[in-house]
Amino acid sequence: MNRNDYLKTPWNTPFIAQRADPYVTREGERWYFTASVPEYDRIALRTADTLEGLRTAEETVVWRAHESGVMSRHIWAPELHRIDGVWYLYFAAGEREDIWKIRPWVLRCEGEDPLRGPWTECGNLRRADGDEFSFTDFSLDMTVFAHNGRRYCVWAEKVSVGRKISNLYIAEMADALTLRTPQMLLTSPTYAWERHGYWVNEGPAVLRTEDKLVLTYSASDTGPAYCMGMLWMDADADPMNISAWHKASRPVFATDAEKGLFGPGHNSFVRDADGQAYLVYHARPYDEIIGDPLYDPNRHAYVMRLAFRDGLPVFSLDGQMFQK
Repeated sequence: MNRNDYLKTPWNTPFIAQRADPYVTREGERWYFTASVPEYDRIALRTADTLEGLRTAEETVVWRAHESGVMSRHIWAPELHRIDGVWYLYFAAGEREDIWKIRPWVLRCEGEDPLRGPWTECGNLRRADGDEFSFTDFSLDMTVFAHNGRRYCVWAEKVSVGRKISNLYIAEMADALTLRTPQMLLTSPTYAWERHGYWVNEGPAVLRTEDKLVLTYSASDTGPAYCMGMLWMDADADPMNISAWHKASRPVFATDAEKGLFGPGHNSFVRDADGQAYLVYHARPYDEIIGDPLYDPNRHAYVMRLAFRDGLPVFSLDGQMFQK
């Protein structure tokens, strides 16, 4: 067994406490972890030579929120990516003067070691013509991925008037900081389980299997109703061809009181050197939340070793597959 395969922490026991929106990546022999901290005021990284080692690895703060203006409040869902030999951090942030004016931002590491930096603020993504890309006042959870020689990004964005609806959008990228194409609507919260409290599709994460491209996302408000949905397409299809995507009509991973998991969601995927895939996600160990669930600190990071059926992941150790 590859040493990275072994996890001492059971899949329904917190892997790292009080770390929401967890993101794990592996580069060579090193594993890296980042996540939202309860204070929403900084970005921290940890690294280890095994997946299990991340659990107790020391955290290093690589960037702190501004005192005011852009990038000063609600520092959410950082993701660490290695693109063309350079480290980037994609994250969402609001403003002290308008805490819900949230947009995706990008940091670039000028060194080889992302924990040592230095990190440079790159602003928002830009359009192919060089102009800054125009996000709405509530855009977040950007992820990027490579597929069949091209690079794409997917993010959540609230639209409409009155009741705001959080959709997922996709665009092809020219490079780590530039979009090649206009955005296209990928999915909207159309089912009842995506509309508890708020109408939400957010937190996209992408996994390539042998013959599928899988994209999971999170739905509903951040309490016990929070859950994971899933889209998938054939691996040889074009991600920008929206008709190529299929959407599960039921959540693929949801609250399970017997297993002590409430509101699982906002996940990432990572593979070890042998190709074994893992789901990294957050959940709470209880459902009685006092006040706004968004500010409850006990969304913990968990890790699940994945199995597959018909090219799609199975999000349960008992092998029960979702129903399409």
